[in-house]
Amino acid sequence: MPDVTTVELFTDPPGVHLHPQEAAVVARAVGKRVREFTTVRLCARSALAELGVTPGPILPGPEGAPIWPDGIVGSMTHCDGYRAAAVARTAQVASVGIDAEPHAPLPAGVEKLVALPEERRILDRLTASHPDVAWDRLLFSAKESTYKTWFPLTGRWLDFGDCVITPDPEEGSLRCELKVPGPVVGGRRIDTFTGRWRTAVRGGTRYVATSFVVPAAGR
Repeated sequence: MPDVTTVELFTDPPGVHLHPQEAAVVARAVGKRVREFTTVRLCARSALAELGVTPGPILPGPEGAPIWPDGIVGSMTHCDGYRAAAVARTAQVASVGIDAEPHAPLPAGVEKLVALPEERRILDRLTASHPDVAWDRLLFSAKESTYKTWFPLTGRWLDFGDCVITPDPEEGSLRCELKVPGPVVGGRRIDTFTGRWRTAVRGGTRYVATSFVVPAAGR
């Protein structure tokens, strides 16, 4: 992702400390949640350091989205065996969204909640031509990435049915067409997000990752 700094980790390193305000957020959480919360913030701090930014606590806002330092946009994600954060300066990027999921089919019935009829037809074609990819899970991940990209620009909810995702199996690219009025960036309405996807295996963990980036105005 041009202009975006990303840091990934595949384990939870020992001895990582949270800021007191962050620790308070997960004070009553189970161990797995604390480890995810801690490691993904380690990723975020490492990515911010690459930009020359020394962050304070990275706390969730009222809707759960992380609150970034002034002049920074970013996104975080985690699933079993994978944690990542992506950050960028607002001079280059208006918003970024990333998501990772286990690379396995969705549980029974979930695809019906996520996929629009036109997306089901796309998934059927892709499953026939590229059966090694769990396209329903990729679709779910892409819609999560879409929301993470959308929310910082709008402050509003976006339903699964409010966008259509089209993956390109050859280029590893994604296209998201919004079915509702898109955010306005620099006076221009954005009705389409473009992004990337990939599948990978690391340490026995299979995952699918998706991302979208909205450039800053004038870029």
